[in-house]
Amino acid sequence: MPKTSVAFFETTAKEKKYLKKKFDKNFELFFFPEQLNASNAGLISNVNIVSPFIYSAIDSTVLNKAKKLKFIATRSTGFNHIDVKKAHENGVSVANVPYYGENTVAEHTFALILALSRNIHKAYVRTLRNDFTLTGLQGFDLKGKTLGVIGAGSIGVHVIKIAKGFGMKVIVHDPRPNHILPELLDFQYVSLEELLKNADIITLHCPYNTHTHHLINMDNIELVKKGALFINTARSGIIESRALYYAIENDIFGGAGLDVFEGEELVNEENQMLTKNVSVEHLEALLRKNLLLRKENVILTPHMAFDSVEAVERILDITVENIKAFLDGKNYQKVI
Repeated sequence: MPKTSVAFFETTAKEKKYLKKKFDKNFELFFFPEQLNASNAGLISNVNIVSPFIYSAIDSTVLNKAKKLKFIATRSTGFNHIDVKKAHENGVSVANVPYYGENTVAEHTFALILALSRNIHKAYVRTLRNDFTLTGLQGFDLKGKTLGVIGAGSIGVHVIKIAKGFGMKVIVHDPRPNHILPELLDFQYVSLEELLKNADIITLHCPYNTHTHHLINMDNIELVKKGALFINTARSGIIESRALYYAIENDIFGGAGLDVFEGEELVNEENQMLTKNVSVEHLEALLRKNLLLRKENVILTPHMAFDSVEAVERILDITVENIKAFLDGKNYQKVI
């Protein structure tokens, strides 16, 4: 009986070691540290199953070269890096990992909130210079402040629970309200406009799709309460990049904590990028990232909100479960 071939992309040595223990001799495993895209699609021309992470780009070019591909098991909740429609047309099923890091991403969200609200990042840089003065470092309490949560799914709900532990008021915008949750967790559903006007801190926890593309934009950015903190651990496209920079430059946002930002997938290997022929758009994204890095009230982290030891192991375990369930004809976390 022929072995099932599985190719994992964007894997670390530690992940490779972990995954190899999860498969028996009936599988032929391939591990690649790089992203899967049109330029290296030949790597999967004879592979049955592919498991990418978020920086791979599985478009029609890739799918058309993968003649033996039957299943894509992305190791992420989001799947906008996969042309799902084309995959289905080619007879390829797609799975994701919808629940793995509710607490992990929520905890990182509050790490960013606390770093901004108590100026921890500024204080750290200052003490490296042996400067222990307090001027300009005064923060503010979270107790009594209003947290605006956009998207009350599994991660958003965990954020709400943490906020309640800090004694915060919580307002939520979600197009699919759960009428039991407000009573259980003591929050209020509001319109997007109300949230922008009243929240002291705005945090994004909705998926990125056609409905949430540029949900916050140049048309509504002026509604934001002056000086509000902005946190994004979801996807960069949920806020229009022009609106983000405008709000930071004009002090609409008093600070921003960004685990995702425009062009992050393009500037991941900045030095390598500058040695190649790249588009003006790519260079502009790099420039804007560097401008953000120079802002004292902006904290950038490299898409690491998901990245705890426990969360990564959960991601890998669920990915393995998806693969084996697909092969056994059982239910898996199907992307429709």
